[in-house]
Amino acid sequence: MVEVELAAMRVEVRSNAPVVLLRAVNGDGRVLPIFIGVPEAVAIASAVQGVKPPRPMSHDLLGDLVTSLGATLERAVVTEVHDDTYYAELWLYRAGHRTRVSSRPSDAIALALRLSTPIYVEDDVFESHSIVISEPEDEEEEPERDPEKLVDEFRNFLREVRPEDFSGPPGGGSS
Repeated sequence: MVEVELAAMRVEVRSNAPVVLLRAVNGDGRVLPIFIGVPEAVAIASAVQGVKPPRPMSHDLLGDLVTSLGATLERAVVTEVHDDTYYAELWLYRAGHRTRVSSRPSDAIALALRLSTPIYVEDDVFESHSIVISEPEDEEEEPERDPEKLVDEFRNFLREVRPEDFSGPPGGGSS
């Protein structure tokens, strides 16, 4: 398995769809792009920024439920891809037992970020679906990774998005 981190979230220009870029922690700059929905993008962005809503949102509720039941989220794993749709699992540990729960990658990422849990991608998935993004030649061209700028980018996206912009991600798949 390849341990990854959230490198960035962007909006794909042609489809106007949010995409997360997962970068190998000890890698060569390869990233795994996964298209996600707008609500999931907002959930991930708020986790990155550390936003604590007055009442728990779904991912906050799930995190609270996991910890209140005495379980820990050991890892979130992107496990496979079928017909351009990514699949993931949440690896939970409680009372000496490990359990794997099926999840969408976007939900697994949002929960892992809230619980400070590592994110992994199965080797074959990362090898066959990751891409190399060239590094900028000078520091001024380096993409921003500041969480507040990331959230601002998505807020701008949400102000401009229309429901008809979402006929689905390229290739017809989903997270």
